[in-house]
Amino acid sequence: MIVYFSGTGNSRYAAETLARELNDELLDAGKEIRAGKKGILHSDSPWIFVAPTYAWRLPHIFSDYIRNAVLTGSKDAYFVLTCGGDIGNAGAYTAQLCEQTGLNDRGILEVIMPENYIAMFDAPGAEEARTIVDRAKPVLSLGAAWIRNGMPFPTRKVTPVDRMKSGIINSAFYRLFVKADSFFVTESCVGCNTCAEACPLNNITLVDGKPVWGKNCTHCMACICGCPTEAIEYGKVSRGKPRYQCPKDES
Repeated sequence: MIVYFSGTGNSRYAAETLARELNDELLDAGKEIRAGKKGILHSDSPWIFVAPTYAWRLPHIFSDYIRNAVLTGSKDAYFVLTCGGDIGNAGAYTAQLCEQTGLNDRGILEVIMPENYIAMFDAPGAEEARTIVDRAKPVLSLGAAWIRNGMPFPTRKVTPVDRMKSGIINSAFYRLFVKADSFFVTESCVGCNTCAEACPLNNITLVDGKPVWGKNCTHCMACICGCPTEAIEYGKVSRGKPRYQCPKDES
């Protein structure tokens, strides 16, 4: 079974690609989390967990979902992490998660996808994004072949900088940056409720037809990048930046 979490579609794309290549079942953990469900799941094939990296680690929201889930059947677990640059030392933490949940760690696959964290960085334009996604396809195909043949993902070389990024920088990122305080809407907002429906933590409610953010945010960028009128801003940082949604696989 392929269990994925995705804010703007990169990891959903990766999960769907793997599902096609492996003829495997898909589960959107974001919908499960939003519904308040504890995962009670069974898979006879290896578990494949697909997610973005948030500050060079598996998103805490997804780690918690896996940690609290009841997983029966196969004990093998592969992790596929999408990122805009690199995954740092994320593998140390997915291995730790496997120890906590009784799973056999079969490694971690880094998949470079278009940057989507517009609260801090620039997202690429449509043409550049499609080029980056096309480059990811053979990586995903190779990953599928390793899984199909029962092979672990190759071990990545980890540097002291990688350890720092996934360690103290990740901790500082969640403590200092992962807040919803800077989100607001402009006059372009039409009150369509798309942002509220996209939020995996039910952190957005409509008040007098306009979205209001609570305190429970994971910075997945689903709201700001999914707004059909681009009415959502993140302070001054997001102004003028392209909104990113993973392009459809036309093949």
